[in-house]
Amino acid sequence: MKKITKAVIPAAGLGTRMLPIARTVPKEVLPIVDRPAIEYLVREAIDSGITDILIITNRGKGAIEDYFDYSPEYEAALLAKGKTDAYNDIRELPERANIQFIRQKSPKGLGHAVSCARAFAGEDPFVVLYGDDIIMGDIPCCRQLIDTYEKYGKAVAGVKAVPDELVVKYCSLGVTPLDEEAGEYDIYDMIEKPAKEDILSNFSILGRVLLTPDIFDIIDNTPPGAGNEIQLTDAMCTLARTKGMTALDFKGKRYDMGSKLGFLQANIDVALKHPEVAQELKAYLKELDLD
Repeated sequence: MKKITKAVIPAAGLGTRMLPIARTVPKEVLPIVDRPAIEYLVREAIDSGITDILIITNRGKGAIEDYFDYSPEYEAALLAKGKTDAYNDIRELPERANIQFIRQKSPKGLGHAVSCARAFAGEDPFVVLYGDDIIMGDIPCCRQLIDTYEKYGKAVAGVKAVPDELVVKYCSLGVTPLDEEAGEYDIYDMIEKPAKEDILSNFSILGRVLLTPDIFDIIDNTPPGAGNEIQLTDAMCTLARTKGMTALDFKGKRYDMGSKLGFLQANIDVALKHPEVAQELKAYLKELDLD
């Protein structure tokens, strides 16, 4: 079984739910306190043992590439002032992983975006971290998926049970238990954005999947689905039916960074643990009349 060392982060979406700011600032670089949202995805991958990361962008998202590059001006200024901790912080990510970029030249859906990673992945399995989903927990979500892959030898979908009103916006999985205590299930079917009468279960894929290279030929033969886009869910449904796929009810809290509420929730939760602002923020919140 091949070791998982590669990750793909699709970050080419327009971010229409974050308008008007998304017109000029990629939503992936909007800050969670003092770090861009996408850094949390990159850190999760690296902390899971990933050494090679491909970020899929599009026109107007050069700020993402700049962030993961070296910053000679800042580095020189920090060293001149003796701020070695800050210097080491901004140098850390470019030195811990090989971070590459490619553009999705036309918006044809998540399935098409993942297909852009074919040359990068080659014959290796890889993790996909959806650009809109930040997951925080004691064990990195990617690491949990990798452990499940090593246990069953199949592609893995990170899932959570969600209410009916959200299942119809995401996807619904048909599953049978493998190890319910560990949150592991066998996937026999899935459907993207189902009608209420077509819901298979309340398990939806939320932000993380581990795929085998079989997915690329499947995507090539997957017709446009919901929204007239090439849906990764449709391709994964074929993968589950032909090669098998495992669902993992992962441990951790997921934030929808494509929504204003999810963005605010992530900022509040991170700020309440941030050494520079936590105490003052707590004091400020206590002063508010939240009723």
